[in-house]
Amino acid sequence: MTKPSISIQLWTVRNQLEQDQDSTLARLSEIGFTRVEAFGFADKADELAVAFARHGLSAPTGHASLASDVENPFTELNAPTLDEVFDAATKLGMTTVFDPFVAPERWETTVEIAKTADLLNAASATAAKHGITVGYHNHNQELLSVIDGRFALEVAADLLAPEIVLELDLYWAAAGGADVTALVERLGERVVALHMKDGTLEPIPTLGVVPTDQVAAGTGVVELATALDAARFARYAIVEFDEYQGDIWQGVTDSFAYLESLGAVR
Repeated sequence: MTKPSISIQLWTVRNQLEQDQDSTLARLSEIGFTRVEAFGFADKADELAVAFARHGLSAPTGHASLASDVENPFTELNAPTLDEVFDAATKLGMTTVFDPFVAPERWETTVEIAKTADLLNAASATAAKHGITVGYHNHNQELLSVIDGRFALEVAADLLAPEIVLELDLYWAAAGGADVTALVERLGERVVALHMKDGTLEPIPTLGVVPTDQVAAGTGVVELATALDAARFARYAIVEFDEYQGDIWQGVTDSFAYLESLGAVR
């Protein structure tokens, strides 16, 4: 079995990137990262490609909105087209682009879930023309919604084209009430990436409220080690914090060391 590669979602250090992109990427490289997961890359792919190369970083994955439509309140004004997203992804050497968020109300019924699956399937058809794979990244809404005894995320997986993959955020899945190891096992080869995010889950986080419980990977209650062990098809183990109450660089460094201790590779 190929061991998953360590990466970091750049949203973790978004404030540092805004202040000084070059020094932030340099510090990630110094910690030991050779891979990052980009966000908001569609309009700055050329700049990022140069910056990543300067610091010995690659971006095999990224986050971009793919399943939004005109009725979705989360659709950005002047959002890039799918072709623009995938053109940018190609410039950065990405192989997979994950949609990171579909609004909670779109997970409440099979009809709405099917609409989202259709949008992702259409995005996948466009992505294929660029040599890109489409994936989906969960929060807790896909687990809080249960339909006929199954999580909405699992219902969606059955409706997705076979080439579409999943990036399971273990923290948000646990916050939604899932046994994350069992969920990984059920989703099987769909799960190609894991957000190895930890927390105390006290209080249980909810969307729209800044989480205050996130801690370095391996120091909270989320079953990261057993979930990673169960994820036999995972290619990436990704550090991420939505928010962190301490020194973010210490949290990132400790999380990197923990993933290495689990056998993930640089």
